[in-house]
Amino acid sequence: MKCPFCSFHESKVVDSRPTEEGQAIRRRRECISCGRRFTTYEKIEQIPLMVVKKDGNRQTFDRNKILNGIIKACEKRPVPMEKIESLVDEIEKSLYNSMEKEVTSKVIGEMVMNKLKDIDHVAYVRFASVYRQFKDLNSFMEELKNLLDENSDNRR
Repeated sequence: MKCPFCSFHESKVVDSRPTEEGQAIRRRRECISCGRRFTTYEKIEQIPLMVVKKDGNRQTFDRNKILNGIIKACEKRPVPMEKIESLVDEIEKSLYNSMEKEVTSKVIGEMVMNKLKDIDHVAYVRFASVYRQFKDLNSFMEELKNLLDENSDNRR
């Protein structure tokens, strides 16, 4: 680490401690040349994840958008907030673990729907109706029929 005072390239660590709830390490260093002390922080580098929207626009990933969409879909349903937050955590972790720098909003929407389907069918249908933008009653009924067919297959 280069000394900010004399620009010497070697220093020794005098003290280390975690900060930001374990998300970073604060290091107190002493320059080997001039003996002055300075502080550095070590953090895990987050690769920014970009979401490619239907119209081709790109924006940074925002977990709050997923969280708010799921909360709306689960409104007045017996789905605890802890379950919703856990679902969002799983999706976010899966996206970052994929090591992709860009992901389409379609992929994210499908992930949300697949997870909601296992939690609450009404919330799933609510989310799907907004996400898939059903053009008419027939396309909506087709989605419901598919859900009912899957449900009856799982009971066998």
